[in-house]
Amino acid sequence: MKYDVVIKNGTIIDPKCRKSTIANLGILNGKIDAITREDIKGDIELEVTGKIVCPGIIDIHAHVEGNLDCAKIMVAMGVTTVYNGNCGMSPENMREFYEKHEHFLINQIEQIGHTTLRELIGVTDRYKSSDDEEIEKMKIMLKEAFNYGVHGLSFGLEYVPGSSIKEVLELAKIAAKYGKLVSIHTRSDCYRGLSTLREAIDINRKTGAAVNISHLTYQFGMGMATEALHMIDEALEEGLDISVDSGLYSGFATAIGSAVFDKGCLEKWDCDYSSLIAGTGKYKGQRLTREMYEELRSDYPGETGIGLVGEEYEVFEILDKPYVMVCTDAGTLYDNGIPGHPQDAGTYPKFFKTMVKEQHRITLIEAISRCTYMVAKRLGLNSKGTIEIGADADILIFDLKTIEDKADYPCFGPTETRPEGIEYVFVNGVMTVKGKEVLNVNAGTVIKDKCELWKWQE
Repeated sequence: MKYDVVIKNGTIIDPKCRKSTIANLGILNGKIDAITREDIKGDIELEVTGKIVCPGIIDIHAHVEGNLDCAKIMVAMGVTTVYNGNCGMSPENMREFYEKHEHFLINQIEQIGHTTLRELIGVTDRYKSSDDEEIEKMKIMLKEAFNYGVHGLSFGLEYVPGSSIKEVLELAKIAAKYGKLVSIHTRSDCYRGLSTLREAIDINRKTGAAVNISHLTYQFGMGMATEALHMIDEALEEGLDISVDSGLYSGFATAIGSAVFDKGCLEKWDCDYSSLIAGTGKYKGQRLTREMYEELRSDYPGETGIGLVGEEYEVFEILDKPYVMVCTDAGTLYDNGIPGHPQDAGTYPKFFKTMVKEQHRITLIEAISRCTYMVAKRLGLNSKGTIEIGADADILIFDLKTIEDKADYPCFGPTETRPEGIEYVFVNGVMTVKGKEVLNVNAGTVIKDKCELWKWQE
């Protein structure tokens, strides 16, 4: 038998069964069809002795939304599937999005955003709560989105601080009814955000909806990570259906005109204007002054603002927790094809380099699981995140000895520099990365979810 691709003599790591072995892997028709030490043949044969062969990375918190420039940067570090629509922001017309991106470089899964729902029914004032009639309209639209294949519901409450607890819970009840995951960017960060973390946890307690808490470091990595983790530990001990994602950077990025950068943010973060960096636009790479900050907020609200306000050690304190999945938050803000933050290009190589190679905090198998199988399991992607017969051939091949992130904050260097150590990436059995080259292929697709009433799963 001849395979489409044969990957020879690699160190295969399957995070599902938590095993590592040296073998040959055969890909046929987009699936893993053979894992063997037999000398199998393929149309393409790759000799990868000494290299790691593992599932492609699944990013549980992204904002790619069909941005090909972003997808090219992310696939270059091994990302094969992204979970979009986070922080309450998603495409307005999901049917149109699915049709347009049925064929794409990587796989995309969509959530529908609460902020997007608000805007679709005319609630454009972020400091205003939705009334009962508006809530009912959003509930109808949410169910329609689920029926069309949307995977989950996301909240970005820090971006719409006027949102009422009632509208949050009413929408979460619809998600709970159909077993959909609710992703939540908490209503605030820093110390005042600890009470809003309780609000996020209570969504599960009050509605039954599974909850994923977004980019924990960006919300609570300013000196209060220990308290935040303690709250999550207690929720998990209680048996609540809570999960967490977090990235590798202590400085976050979002639109400078968003509510995140509202008056009082510097006092909250205990910093001055020089801790804020322009990630895109006319001041890209510069530390802000008060005058620059006010000009960007007024005239260029869509440009990237980076808050270098986190504690580096808390990035690793959070990632030490075995339940934390790794995410990027990539894709939000681009300038001429270049990201405003290094997270898009460096997150996962940085994770393997720091957590596994340098600090020896976790094993390689555990690290791979946090980026692949754990995410697939949380999202119900039964054919992804594993190396087993019949699984989708989303595969990353890298050199653990040389893997290293090269992207940096724009005040220090280029944000888009591709990492070292990535040898090959396959999406659904199609080669998308070969060394430093990202191939011009549409190997990915959009992944829709079924809309069925929730039932207890043993």
